[in-house]
Amino acid sequence: MSAEAPERPLTAPAPGGLARRQVHAVAACYFVASFAALGLPPYLTAILPGLGDANGDWAGVLYIVPTVFSALGAPLWGRLADRFGRKRLLLRAQLGLTVSFLLAGAAESLAAFTVALMLQGFLGGTFAATNGYLAAALEGPQLSKALTLMQGGARASLVAAPILVGSLSPWIPPHRQYLLMAVLPLAAAGLLALLPEPDRPPVRAPESADSAPAPGSLRLLYAFEFAFVFSTIISFPYLIALVEQRLPGISGTASGVLFALPHLCYLLFAGRVHTVFLARPRTGIALGFGFVALGLAGHGLAHSLAAFTLARLLLGAGLTLGLVCLSVLAAEAARGRAPGRMFGALEFVSKSGAVAAGAVAALVNSAFGPTAPVLTGTVTALAAAALVLLSRWSN
Repeated sequence: MSAEAPERPLTAPAPGGLARRQVHAVAACYFVASFAALGLPPYLTAILPGLGDANGDWAGVLYIVPTVFSALGAPLWGRLADRFGRKRLLLRAQLGLTVSFLLAGAAESLAAFTVALMLQGFLGGTFAATNGYLAAALEGPQLSKALTLMQGGARASLVAAPILVGSLSPWIPPHRQYLLMAVLPLAAAGLLALLPEPDRPPVRAPESADSAPAPGSLRLLYAFEFAFVFSTIISFPYLIALVEQRLPGISGTASGVLFALPHLCYLLFAGRVHTVFLARPRTGIALGFGFVALGLAGHGLAHSLAAFTLARLLLGAGLTLGLVCLSVLAAEAARGRAPGRMFGALEFVSKSGAVAAGAVAALVNSAFGPTAPVLTGTVTALAAAALVLLSRWSN
């Protein structure tokens, strides 16, 4: 007669890493903390008139302010996490979001609101902190699967958060919803306090040159990350304008569904893609760039709802392949490296790609119209696919 194994408590780490439900708890914390960061920026044009910017002229600049300061802070926080503990720095990131959301919700001037958004970016950085925490406890397929789950949390927030904010707007103005949303990262910090400090052995100096992490793999990972973020994000700011130009009279609901389709594709198929491409991530990222190029080119040619739907689904296939395979490559690159520093640098590269995409999209849109950003993304994705095929990935 054998007794059933007792259930593992939330605070007890699994042998050699984190238990499955502990990883899910980390993902849930990232998901809820992302709500205000991803759900409120689309409403900046409704927030700013109450702060003295009658026409919302600063909305475009303020949209990327948190991203810029997140990029600047990520390498610093990553290095500090390696030195003082990943759990401690992850808690710092959640509490930093709490403070910045409270300041944003209480701001009564454009200057105060801008400072709050700057602090949101610099003090936040929950994605890099979360990835560094996971990479200190997991490795290989377990880590890449956890990173894929984190991306799923980001996609789910991107789909659900604007809907929730819009639904609450008749009762609570979007500006004051920052105060309400501050509860979410605070609650996440409370849950994260119950989780263990990662107990994987610390990184040691390699015994020989053959066992040292290859710097080329990290440089390629950064190049692919920048190109992928740039080529996908560049289509976001002016997508609604392009759809309304090509499909006059389309409802806001239909436009919103078109915007969400690629992210829904990720939520539905990321797990299966991870299983299929775990052993061949370079093939997957090349296919991902190819599908992104096809999807963005389709945006430039689409003149019907069916054509736009097909283009968004192709982009969704590329988004899913690319994000999943980048997670696999990041897990491989993390072997033998200090995870906080590596993921802090990766976050800097990712945010830099997003900022560059926003700036280039604004420039080419003003010069050539809303079709120009998607065509620029097409060229970038094709060039990146060629780079993947020509490069040699070494571990």
